[in-house]
Amino acid sequence: MMKNPISIIILAAGQGTRMRSALPKVMHSLAGVPMLIRVIQSAMALKPEHIYVVCGHERDQIRAQCQAYPITWIEQKEQLGTGDAVRQVLPLLKNPAERILILYGDVPLIQTKTLENLLENTEPNALGLLTVVLNNPTGMGRIVRESQGKILKIVEEKDATPEQKAIIETNTGIYVMSAENLQRWVPKIKANNAQKEFYLTDIISIAVAENAVINVCEVVDKQEVQGVNDRQQLIMLERFYQIQQANQLLLSGVTIIDPTRFDLRGKAKISQDVLIDINVILEGDVEIASGTIIGSNCYLKNVHIGKNVEIKPNCVIENATIGNDCKVGPFARIRPDTVLSDGVTVGNFVEIKKSQIGKGSKIPHLSYVGDTTMGENVNFGAGAITCNYDGVNKHQTVIGNHVFIGSDSQLIAPIIIEDDAFIGAGSTISKNAPANKLTLSRSKQQTLDQWQRPVKKEEK
Repeated sequence: MMKNPISIIILAAGQGTRMRSALPKVMHSLAGVPMLIRVIQSAMALKPEHIYVVCGHERDQIRAQCQAYPITWIEQKEQLGTGDAVRQVLPLLKNPAERILILYGDVPLIQTKTLENLLENTEPNALGLLTVVLNNPTGMGRIVRESQGKILKIVEEKDATPEQKAIIETNTGIYVMSAENLQRWVPKIKANNAQKEFYLTDIISIAVAENAVINVCEVVDKQEVQGVNDRQQLIMLERFYQIQQANQLLLSGVTIIDPTRFDLRGKAKISQDVLIDINVILEGDVEIASGTIIGSNCYLKNVHIGKNVEIKPNCVIENATIGNDCKVGPFARIRPDTVLSDGVTVGNFVEIKKSQIGKGSKIPHLSYVGDTTMGENVNFGAGAITCNYDGVNKHQTVIGNHVFIGSDSQLIAPIIIEDDAFIGAGSTISKNAPANKLTLSRSKQQTLDQWQRPVKKEEK
C-alpha cells in the first residue's frame, strides 16, 4: 500500500502563546533538538517526494534553523485554523494519486515506524486516521462512532456535548489520504464552531458523507502523539524521552544509577559494564567503551572514551578523545581537539585545550595545557602552565618523552622541551630546554636581616 508517492505537510504556524516565549513554539528543544526538526527527521525517514511546512509566526526564525533540510515553505498569513493551514498547500499538489501525510511541528516524539504502520494500513483511496485512547482526554477532539463502530465525526472539546466529552478515544490530528481527496475535502470545511476557525477534523464528517473508507490505527504509547502547548508539557515529554533512553541503555548492559537524573541529547554508543552516576549529560555523538565509570555531574559532548577509564565527578569534556585506562578529574575541563593517550592522568582543576598528551603522562592538578604536543611519561607539576597566547596569535609547545616540569612553571611558546629534560619549580622558560639537563630560572633568594614587620599606625 506504500507504492504511491508520499508527500508530507507539517503544520507549524501556531503562535504558541502559552509558551510565553519570544522563541517560536516549534523551535523549543526536546533533548537538545528543536521539536519541528524532530518531526522533520521522522518525516524524512519515509523518503517523501516533498515536505511542506506551513508556518506563520516568526517564520524567518524557523526557516533559518531548518536550512539543512529540503523543505518547501508555505506561509499562513492569518491564523484561521488547521483546515486553513492545509488549504495553503493545495495549489502545490500536482499529482492526484500522491498520498499526503499530515503531521504537526509540536508533536515531537512521533515515530517513523508508527507513520509507516498508518500508511501500510490505509487503503489507497481511504482516509487514514491515527487515534489514541486516553484516561483523561481533556482538551482533545473526541472520535464519535455509531453503534456499529463506524466513525461519524470528530468533535473538538469546546463544541462537545457532555456525552461526547465522556468518550476516551481521541484524535491525534495525524491523517493520510490521497491528494485528490484532500483537494476535494478541504474546500468544504466551514468555520461553524465556537472559535470560528476552519478545523481540519471536519474532513472526517465530509469523508463519511461521501461514504469514503476510513482506516483507523491506534497508538499504544500516548506520549508519542502528545502535543506541546506549554513548558510543563514540554518538560513532561523531555523526562519521558530521557527515561526511555536510559531504559534502553540499562537493557543493553549499561548501569545508570538513577534514570530520572540522566540526559542523552544526541546519539550514544555505550558498551556493556559502563557505569554512569547521577546528573550526567551526554550531548552530540558520544562513544564509551566497556569498564568505564562516569562520575556524577559530568558533561560530555562529542567524545570518544576508551576502556576502563575513570571520569571523576564534575568534569566537562568536549570534542575530545580519551584513551584506555585514563583517569580524569574531579573538576577537570578537557576542551576541543584534545587527545589523551592510554594511561594518562588528568587531575583536579586542570584545563587542556587542543593538545596531544602522550601515553602515561600525568597532569595531576591546577594546570593549564594549551596548543601542546606532550610525549610519554611526562610529569607536569602543580600550577604549571603553557603560555600559548601572545595577545594576538596562538603558539605551539612541544614537550618530549620522560620530561619533568616542576610546579608553578611557565612555558612560553613557541618552545621545545626535549626528551628527559628537567624544569625546575617556579621557572619561566622562554627558550628551548635541552635533553637530559636541568633548566631553571629563579631570582636569587635573599634574607634581609634588618627587616622589621610593619606596625599598624594608631588612629588619631
